[in-house]
Amino acid sequence: MLRFRSLGSGSSGNATVVEGRSGAQVRRLLIDCGFGIRQLQDRLAAAGLALDEIDAVFVTHEHSDHVGCAHALALRQRIPVWMSRGTHAAIGSPDFEGLLRWASDGAAIDLGCFEALPFTVPHDAREPLQLRCSDGAAHLGVLTDLGHATAHVLEQLAGCHALLLEANHDPAMLAGSRYPPFLKRRIGGPHGHLANEASADILRALRHPGLRQVVAAHLSERNNHPGLVRPLLASALDWSPQAIGVADPRHGTGWLQAGLE
Repeated sequence: MLRFRSLGSGSSGNATVVEGRSGAQVRRLLIDCGFGIRQLQDRLAAAGLALDEIDAVFVTHEHSDHVGCAHALALRQRIPVWMSRGTHAAIGSPDFEGLLRWASDGAAIDLGCFEALPFTVPHDAREPLQLRCSDGAAHLGVLTDLGHATAHVLEQLAGCHALLLEANHDPAMLAGSRYPPFLKRRIGGPHGHLANEASADILRALRHPGLRQVVAAHLSERNNHPGLVRPLLASALDWSPQAIGVADPRHGTGWLQAGLE
């Protein structure tokens, strides 16, 4: 059984727990931990978890709203952390005291109850990766922080039963915002963040009868709104807007199944 829960998603911080169960065995992977360790602890507590119930961490890239307390958490709890060599270099190559594991495109990570498969994405970071998690029966795709979907990205996420998908901004809101021009160009560029319509296009490409769960993530608090995102993503799947989840920056989501119960 595979389930997941966003602990919060947005420019203020991002973290997602993926939990796999097989008989009495339970394993939990924290994808990004872009909060301070006390805040992460509080968010885990709201999910019914403690720091010592996290078995491993995967850092997608070096931006502060994703890497957060990864180093401190690893050393405090003595748990392994996966990241790319580029991400490690970009955060200053800190010493993880033997807990660092290298992640790369296509190199599967065996977590016991499930597997995590990293894949490269176009984003303005040193060597960014996103993930597909699977226990063999259920498949979850985590896709945040990219400027556009390459053929490789779509190939890695084909057949997923659940998607945590970036829907960062509405282009008109971004254009009319008070952001400086350089920041608007970065966000809206091919290595920035996904606009709502681009996210909808990804769903059209990945649509299949087994897709049961879609959660919009990394919404800009200034340049987007769930009321814009839900109808647009739903239309790509012929779903009702209420069927599209939204990961709130403060509360994330509840626990969600990655496949059928």
